Amino acid sequence: MNGDKSTLSVIVAGGGTAGHIEPALAVADAIKSIDENAVVTALGTARGLETTLVPDRGYPLELIPPVPLPRKPTLDLLRLPGRVRASVRRTREVLDATGADVIVGFGGYVALPAYLAAGPGLLRRRRRIPIVVHEANASAGIANKIGARRAARVLAAVAGSGVAARGRSDAEILGIPVRASITGLDRAALRAEARAHFGLPADGPVLLVFGGSQGARSLNEAVSGAAESLAAAGVAVLHAHGPKNTLDVPEVPGGPPYVAVPYLSRMDLAYSAADAVICRSGAMTVAEVSAVGLPAVYVPLPHGNGEQELNARPVVAAGGGMIVADGDLSAGFVAKTVIPLLRDPAQLEEMGRRAAGAGHRSAAAEVARIVLDVAALTRGTR
Repeated sequence: MNGDKSTLSVIVAGGGTAGHIEPALAVADAIKSIDENAVVTALGTARGLETTLVPDRGYPLELIPPVPLPRKPTLDLLRLPGRVRASVRRTREVLDATGADVIVGFGGYVALPAYLAAGPGLLRRRRRIPIVVHEANASAGIANKIGARRAARVLAAVAGSGVAARGRSDAEILGIPVRASITGLDRAALRAEARAHFGLPADGPVLLVFGGSQGARSLNEAVSGAAESLAAAGVAVLHAHGPKNTLDVPEVPGGPPYVAVPYLSRMDLAYSAADAVICRSGAMTVAEVSAVGLPAVYVPLPHGNGEQELNARPVVAAGGGMIVADGDLSAGFVAKTVIPLLRDPAQLEEMGRRAAGAGHRSAAAEVARIVLDVAALTRGTR
């Protein structure tokens, strides 16, 4: 806890999924690089990925009760007010104990209690803590829509996200904060090391395939189904299929390897080894793949509100990738569309350049400066 008020205290609220946690930690890193004395505390819940990711990055984690918002009218909806009160009460305890100067929220069920707890209490006088809201997705969630109403600054990855406040037509567009190990990646310099790390050939095209932390069945089936065609074309594959899945990949004597792994812990090396990617189009995935300048075939999740397709559209419009519907991804598509791309170095280079141009490498630093500016302004008025 932060008892020294000569130091700045920042709360980052972005627990639950990697799509919320990674931008929060990227901003935390950027804040520390600007002000090494700043104290950054993460909010999270006991059931989120933050219980592993946050301590691994060296930040204190304070747990609060989760407030999942029911998508349908069920008995859970009746329990929601009590859950909100309990979570806000616990969050206020954290804010008081840390002497929080500013909250930066990234949406999700950890951010909502933080936004609500930032205001003055009903039964006692307490200071209002300024909020900075960042929306990573092309379509804003409920938590950030609520937070934007009382935020000092509202930021977003892309235009039209639906996060607006105080008469602004939309948020300030900065992109998604991505960790420095990705934004500063020199793929060409790491290429040989990366390929050796995964047992891939030093020369020839490499296709990277991943479907998020749990994998994706449609990606797994389509690409593994094209294994013989890929090998015949001289294309090696690095495929993260998910820890609960397996791949049945036929061996092709004399062909380049098809390296199948449950999970990729070194995404920097995976990106460096690859020439193109087949992946989902979650906001964080699109941000990282475009930031490192990799051509991509984005396969949006077939369910939900179409948000994943919206995430990929700006990069595709810039010429840095293509979108294929989940139902249209097949072994035949890989053979007819992806293999010719991988065998065309000039096209790969041009698409990579356009992808990098659509990315936002400086987003974490820009968000960090805004957070520090908001905190400094508030501290100066006390």
